[in-house]
Amino acid sequence: MISHSLSYPPLTRAIRGLITGILLALACLTPAFAQLNVSVTEGHRRPMPIAISDFSGPHGSSIANAVRDNLARSGLFQVQNPDSFLQRDMDVNVAPRFADWRVIKTEALVIGRGNSSAGRLRVEFRLWDVYGESQMLGLEFSTTDENWRRIAHKVSDAIYRRLTGEVGYFDSRVVFVAESGSRTNRVKRLAVMDQDGANPSYLTDGTEQVLNPRFNAQGQQIVYSALTDRGIKIWVVDIETGRKEAVAIPGNMAFAPRFTPDGQSIIFSADRDGDVDVFIKSLRTGKLTQLTRNPAIDTSPDMSPNGDRIVFTSDRGGSTQIYAMNADGSGVRRLTFGEGRYSTAVWSPKGDLIAFTRQLGGQFQIGVMAADGSNLKILAEAYLVEGPTWSPNGRVIMFQREGGPGQSPSLWTVDVSGTNLRKSPWSGPGSDPGWSAILP
Repeated sequence: MISHSLSYPPLTRAIRGLITGILLALACLTPAFAQLNVSVTEGHRRPMPIAISDFSGPHGSSIANAVRDNLARSGLFQVQNPDSFLQRDMDVNVAPRFADWRVIKTEALVIGRGNSSAGRLRVEFRLWDVYGESQMLGLEFSTTDENWRRIAHKVSDAIYRRLTGEVGYFDSRVVFVAESGSRTNRVKRLAVMDQDGANPSYLTDGTEQVLNPRFNAQGQQIVYSALTDRGIKIWVVDIETGRKEAVAIPGNMAFAPRFTPDGQSIIFSADRDGDVDVFIKSLRTGKLTQLTRNPAIDTSPDMSPNGDRIVFTSDRGGSTQIYAMNADGSGVRRLTFGEGRYSTAVWSPKGDLIAFTRQLGGQFQIGVMAADGSNLKILAEAYLVEGPTWSPNGRVIMFQREGGPGQSPSLWTVDVSGTNLRKSPWSGPGSDPGWSAILP
């Protein structure tokens, strides 16, 4: 038996919890068991038919519904309608009647049960290979009653990983700019939500216009810029305490801040004496280092996951393109040469791909390319799309989209293969999304 504990970084002081995962059982590999998996390659996109029964006990149906929604939105699973189930009221400790599930062409089946005592919720579930008639996975999670949705995300990630071989991304959050009001009197608040749009929380009151929020690697802090009557400033806010600290910058205008992978520094662009360049500042020592020195506009920097390279946007070649350089500012190299104007480059979590925005022929596009600028691929296109951000497993990209003139921005996602384009569950106007890592 293997056990592990997971701390829960709260949105506010009132939302606290500890989740514990315990591995219950893993069936031995059999030929049928080994063949049951979801292909995530572009050449094979058949969604796997999977049934998630309502979990028994407290929050059972809500947990099951959240798991269904997560897996369905991934585009890799055909989540079956519970109304089609022939077997109901199942016991998590009893093998299902596999023949009943083969009738409706189920390939994978999830059965779960919850118990609550003294304000603590304990949920166990099992994943079954219907055609192999074997158990694939059994896990148990516990937390406080109000954090049942966190358990649903952990269950979703466990199923996703076992069936695809990839790390999941459901137990994560998105920071973004929640917009309201008319276009001439827009209110922009810093907001955080679960990746499925649930549990929204506002971190600013709308008195300042916020821009470009991003998490640190631990998901505990957010850096963002804010428009004030004295320029554009950079702030770091702690999610748990709500404490805000200003980051001293050169000049009065700073743009597109991001944490470095170790969370110890902020990389950003600033306008100093009319020249916009890339800077890095240590949050521990306060040391400020200028990384580019060019009369052109150098902006929107992002550091690679291993900390050795930086991508940024520059018009030093006559049009807005994406460049890369070493972490110390040396070895500047242009990455994009195609038609259009390129911007907002961001590294994938693995460092093998770079997502970007391209403006071409009156339309905006979201695309990806290899780290050396090759193998460019467009994933989404509209009147206005921009600001890509990666899911923690590098499988999905979220971005903001406007369908036409005068329309409010909304949040959308697309698979890195270019399939499964869909609107985020967040119902209101939103922009500038930043996806967290998997929560610890």
